[in-house]
Amino acid sequence: MKLKELENILGALDDFRNPRIDLEQYATQPHLAARTLYTIEQSFGDISDKIVADLGCGPGRLAIGASLLGAAFCCGFDVDAESAEVFVENCRTADAVKTDCILCDVSGLTLGKYDGPFKNFFDTVITNPPFGTKNNQGIDVQFLEAGLNLSKNSVYSFHKSACRPFLLRKAKAWQVSMEVVAELVFDLPSSYKKHKKDSVDIKVDFIRTAHLP
Repeated sequence: MKLKELENILGALDDFRNPRIDLEQYATQPHLAARTLYTIEQSFGDISDKIVADLGCGPGRLAIGASLLGAAFCCGFDVDAESAEVFVENCRTADAVKTDCILCDVSGLTLGKYDGPFKNFFDTVITNPPFGTKNNQGIDVQFLEAGLNLSKNSVYSFHKSACRPFLLRKAKAWQVSMEVVAELVFDLPSSYKKHKKDSVDIKVDFIRTAHLP
């Protein structure tokens, strides 16, 4: 599937119907989702024929896009029931048949908290987590840690660029490799009544974290 075709399919999917500010629900934009997934596959070969998880999947653009790029199976995880419903509907719209969604709190899947059947089950984990700006500081690190707990290979995640030094220290403590794949600017549109600006630009790192051989 060509990049533009993937972006068009993802662009036709539904977003959050009633975004929750407490969960920092912002949909991953179609162009960002498509280009991110293409980078993961073309640069690292971490999607085609792989078992993929999308943590905090929301409406599911990353999981569905991975499925359309040839993943063996994709599973989304989200704490919000309405988001999970949209995810399932979007899978039908995109004809992404090798997908599923699990309703759960991702923060409960971190090292030391979760040792169930999904531990080290996925080849690749992708997450566009909350950045921790709504009285939930550190939630993005919890998502990354959950990704490492569920993955046996690599985790791809987005984090505010200002967090890079801290994350690099965490990677050293976790004894995993970490590299910044791309430096991006997120244009977050106004989604809630309290927002005064039409959009806000946030500097973001797209990071690949991987278990060492």
